[in-house]
Amino acid sequence: MAHPKRKISKTRRDKRRTHYKATPVTTTICSNCGASVVYHRVCPECGYYKGKQVVEKETAV
Repeated sequence: MAHPKRKISKTRRDKRRTHYKATPVTTTICSNCGASVVYHRVCPECGYYKGKQVVEKETAV
């Protein structure tokens, strides 16, 4: 197995790893109720997706 000839400094290692970062989740506004929704997901508030009712909300008795 190959071994490095010299120790890689922390600065050099960290420069290489600058690309690995978290990106914020893209959200949009629900066309039915106006709630904030993650792209390509059913609205958690009203159950609509692309203008159609996909999930019915259960009512507490």
